[in-house]
Amino acid sequence: MKTRLFTTLLLLTLFAFETKAQCEGGRYRDKIYSTVNVISDISYGQNQTYADESQALLLDVYQATGDLNTLRPLVIMAHGGYFVGGNKADESVAPICTELAKMGYVTSSISYRLGIPLVFPLDAPFMEAIMRAVQDMRAAVRFFRKSVAENGNPYGINPDEIYIGGVSAGGFIALHLAYLDEDELPANINLDNPGLEGGLEGQSGSAGYSSAVNGIISVAGAIGDSAWIEPGDLPAFLSHGSADAVVPFGSDMLTLFSAFDVAEVDGSSSIHEKLNQYEIENCFEIYWGQDHVPQQNIEQYFDTTISIVSNFLSHFVCPATPLDCDYRELIASAEYLDAGIDVVLYPNPTTGMIYLSEKDARVLGMYSSMGKKVDLKSNGRIIDCSFLPSGVYFIEVEQQGNLSTKRLIVQ
Repeated sequence: MKTRLFTTLLLLTLFAFETKAQCEGGRYRDKIYSTVNVISDISYGQNQTYADESQALLLDVYQATGDLNTLRPLVIMAHGGYFVGGNKADESVAPICTELAKMGYVTSSISYRLGIPLVFPLDAPFMEAIMRAVQDMRAAVRFFRKSVAENGNPYGINPDEIYIGGVSAGGFIALHLAYLDEDELPANINLDNPGLEGGLEGQSGSAGYSSAVNGIISVAGAIGDSAWIEPGDLPAFLSHGSADAVVPFGSDMLTLFSAFDVAEVDGSSSIHEKLNQYEIENCFEIYWGQDHVPQQNIEQYFDTTISIVSNFLSHFVCPATPLDCDYRELIASAEYLDAGIDVVLYPNPTTGMIYLSEKDARVLGMYSSMGKKVDLKSNGRIIDCSFLPSGVYFIEVEQQGNLSTKRLIVQ
């Protein structure tokens, strides 16, 4: 059974007091910041790949620009890619990290060891790939705790408020870290194979620190066996397309590239049932009729995912906040975003050019509703939107040192 990390009673009291104060004004629930700073390619460890080659392990850290809080919850995410592809900056996780950072969280996207040797049957090689990735995720958690204890907390995190998550393969990682114990390891896993030393804890870095976490986020993930879930285990946010043809929605055979049978796994629906059986708090958002990770390319599913993830996390981060698994419209703090700024975009909606109403205002950046930066065609006050697909965009505006985020509709 997994338990949360506890330090001394005094530290817990101080952390709870500061976190409660930080939760005021919509922090950890609404997008109170408009821009995010990313520190890329931070080394958090190294280990051997399945081919017995040394691999450096890197992560990116996302923090809201201007956020001066120094005891913030940390969310560590892992990308998708079937354990054979993907990267820490791809669209499966970067937009999630960005949006949560705008709410005041510190977020991180990690690289982890990839590769599944095509040795049949594939169930053991696949499970070993998950194990290596779990070892790496645990090392990332330990790295951040070490940064607090030995390096003066350079990322401004609360080491007792760490959450992990992932999309697709990343969801597998979070679920197995949360619910698979050492004595439950499948018998067909060979711990003598390269990069598997050290069991579930592994040897990927920052030994001596705890890898315990407070909760997990799994988007279109699955677990080898939901029977590994026990009473008192970690709470979880789950989301899944009911017609997912890549990772089973319920209990079914997982296939590699839709061609090779891998293993029977339990998807989000089966996990949700087990969590409910043991009265473990969880949110389960079903995207009816949708295939694999619709959040990556359909705006409303991404918006819903971020909304409910923020509900889920804030329930644990902010004292007395009830668990809410329903969609909640996200708002930006007017006090922060529009302080001292009277700039208007016109025309809005637009089909072509837009203008800023104030001569001393300028555009800093433009983002799609998915958080992806748009290359601007602008002279500072005039923006050409004629080349953009229809949709909702967000424009960052600066006027006399004040920042504002403006919503624009392109028709």
